[in-house]
Amino acid sequence: MTSMKRIVLASRPDGAPTDDNFRLEEVDMPEPGEGEILVETAYMSLDPYMRGRMDDVKSYSAPVPIGGTMEAGAIGRVLKSNSPDFKEGDYAVGRFGWADHGVQPATQCYKWDPSMGSPSLALGVLGMPGFTAWAGMTAYGKLKEGETLVVGAATGPVGSMVGQLARQAGCRVVGVAGGEEKCRMAVETFGFDACIDHRGKDARAMREALKAECPDGIDVYFENVGGPTLGGVLPLMNLHGRIIVCGMIAWYNGAEDETSAFPTGKLWRMILVNRLTIQGLLQTDHVKRMPEFFKEVGPKVAAGEIAYVEDVAEGLENAPKAFMSLLKGGNTGKMVVKIHG
Repeated sequence: MTSMKRIVLASRPDGAPTDDNFRLEEVDMPEPGEGEILVETAYMSLDPYMRGRMDDVKSYSAPVPIGGTMEAGAIGRVLKSNSPDFKEGDYAVGRFGWADHGVQPATQCYKWDPSMGSPSLALGVLGMPGFTAWAGMTAYGKLKEGETLVVGAATGPVGSMVGQLARQAGCRVVGVAGGEEKCRMAVETFGFDACIDHRGKDARAMREALKAECPDGIDVYFENVGGPTLGGVLPLMNLHGRIIVCGMIAWYNGAEDETSAFPTGKLWRMILVNRLTIQGLLQTDHVKRMPEFFKEVGPKVAAGEIAYVEDVAEGLENAPKAFMSLLKGGNTGKMVVKIHG
């Protein structure tokens, strides 16, 4: 092959992304340089954080430039290797982007063991989302048996892992999700004690719904969503409660609500009076712990002790549509794009 396909950022979105913000291109096949590998992408990941990369604003990572390949973690089969760490036919996990082939330095990739299951698992339950949940919970959760944990986006790959880890630690787990089907999945598939449908609820309604399911208050809130869910949680946080901030998907497209305009003075007083700990979470701060994660969680996944659900879109050309659906909560479980099966 002499060419490959990729999807680039054609323009920056104003609010929610549209088809016009993406462009499918055919370009020359890259050649790996010294210490690099060329892969044929099997699966690529779609994640909410990618929306932030589309904006030209200061963040913890540089934005995707106009005309640049959309950023994504992916797993692929090695076609060429200029590194002793990979050989042809190995599966490599790395930042190969929205593309059907990619080149990366071998030092920035890791090898996937096929005995652990489908390559797609490297992007979900045993990939960045699962690791993010595990890292946040083990580093900052400080869970105690009998405590109550609330997590938004409960059936997503991060939220579902958070809930299952908390249940295994002896906590009461209450999820928040969009729609009856997802709420049922949180309870029946992932073992949550309860799940609240956030659709049509403002912060006051969320507070009442959460209060009913959390009669002893909330000890740990794993924040994936922001918006009215956060507004409902804050008044119910217990003394010495912990809030782990992982994402804010409700605000990624610029939407505003009463919680986004919550008075800073009131929030600061709430933190002081309840002696809350609020901790930002980036999985990149914990990458050295990935072997520990694989050792602990890998066997649980293999034994069926950790459940997972995948939502698979077929074909690179369908990635924008799947991503826009993801941002609106249209996915069920971990969203991946199958490119080469």
